[in-house]
Amino acid sequence: MTQPESLSQLLNGRRAAVDATLPAVGFVAGWLAAGQSIWAGAGVAVVCAIAISIWRLRRGEKPRAVLIGLLGVCVAALIALRTGRAEDFFLIQLLSNAASALAWAVSIVIRWPLLGLIVGAVLGQRTRWRRDPALLRSYGLASWVWVLQYVVRLAVFLPLYAAGQVVALGAARVALTWPLVAACLAVSWWVIRRTLPADHPGLRHPRIPGGPTEATRNDATPEQRTEVTPDGQ
Repeated sequence: MTQPESLSQLLNGRRAAVDATLPAVGFVAGWLAAGQSIWAGAGVAVVCAIAISIWRLRRGEKPRAVLIGLLGVCVAALIALRTGRAEDFFLIQLLSNAASALAWAVSIVIRWPLLGLIVGAVLGQRTRWRRDPALLRSYGLASWVWVLQYVVRLAVFLPLYAAGQVVALGAARVALTWPLVAACLAVSWWVIRRTLPADHPGLRHPRIPGGPTEATRNDATPEQRTEVTPDGQ
């Protein structure tokens, strides 16, 4: 398989993980600095989220994605303020990890692995990768790594949440965000490379039975390319 890019490069996992971590760190820092004041923690978290949102918008990211991230922090802060329990700032994270583990597992079982959908969308392939049996199998196997990531988070977060360990929850959020995402990206990329045939042209070039590969299309002349539809037929 010839593929120079890693999943980390394609998905830009580091920046997204760091952006998700800072508001939680801000909440714990504000909560501690103000004598365990949930209002102070919530205020610092929201300020961090707004600053990150402005920075992301200036980088040209889609406003909808930025708004969703900001909204998530605001809702987490409101939940903690409503219940009066600082640990509830992390409740949305717990629920989202449980839902994500279930969604990724179901996607594998029904043969629509989420890793393939995400990478396919990034590469502009839509669902063409599903017509490549080797890619479909590799994405399915690699997606189990992501299921394990969410299960690990739940195994760590749930006991801390039940015990009301706010500082430990913040520390776990840092430790299990970018470091765990980086490990997940590396391992799932390793799984893909090990399970794809040695002669496979790579993630960017689905090899569809009975049709030309992307590599063949890229090497074709302009006249030849006009004879091939986007579906390779």
